[in-house]
Amino acid sequence: MSVLVFGKTGQVACELQRLHPEFTYLSREEADLAQPEICAEAILKAKPGAVINAAAYTAVDRAEEEEVLTHTINAEAPAAMARACATLGIPLIHISTDYVFDGSGNHVFKPNNTPNPINAYGRTKLAGEEAIRASGALHAILRTSWVFSAHGNNFVKTMLRLSETGNALSIVSDQIGGPTPASAIATACVRISEIITKSGTYHLSGAPETSWADFAREIFAQAGRKVTITDIETVDYPTPAKRPLNSRLDCASLLSDFGVNQPAWKDALNNVIRELT
Repeated sequence: MSVLVFGKTGQVACELQRLHPEFTYLSREEADLAQPEICAEAILKAKPGAVINAAAYTAVDRAEEEEVLTHTINAEAPAAMARACATLGIPLIHISTDYVFDGSGNHVFKPNNTPNPINAYGRTKLAGEEAIRASGALHAILRTSWVFSAHGNNFVKTMLRLSETGNALSIVSDQIGGPTPASAIATACVRISEIITKSGTYHLSGAPETSWADFAREIFAQAGRKVTITDIETVDYPTPAKRPLNSRLDCASLLSDFGVNQPAWKDALNNVIRELT
């Protein structure tokens, strides 16, 4: 089956290329999500068997100042893609985020829980989800969290970089979630595209749950770097965009519908660190 992928240099797109170099990958120059109709035209012209949207505006803090542009990329472009997929009768696999939730409580968020985003990034990603559902296209929306890989910008690479110039860091410890390897997201997207028969919203995050501070400790332990971590609370590390404290995701339906298990993030982290160091 021919698959058209929006995104070429992002974390998930890079992992997709490792798995399936024969897929067609569109860069920003070839299909700028800031121009949604160009994305729709690319789908209608290519007539693929499925579309994976692995591109998005992901600069969470900058989105607070650029919400209009963020909305175009994260909501209007996926909407245009979905309409084109509906026209061709092909599925759209779209990557979304835990940030559609407010992060309240300490429960595990299920796919059918009511979203309530607390920042611009989350609002625009939720708008994209809603537009896809309204399009009539066969689709799978895959929400994920705390993505990491050897590519792009992510927490693992940031921690390794900071450890090169210092041996003590203060890291937030009251945000809890599941670090998710981009390789697992790529594998899930392919699996879904191969057997999808009904539309739905799913969750994928790594196991077990952890905090950013403990995630950092594991990074340094596996990399063999002696860095002292001091736990701090979110209120002690203010950012332009609010972050959800609870990013726990229930991934059961992804397993039952597609046979995709939660990835063991510590094992995946070992592979990423070997690649980076």
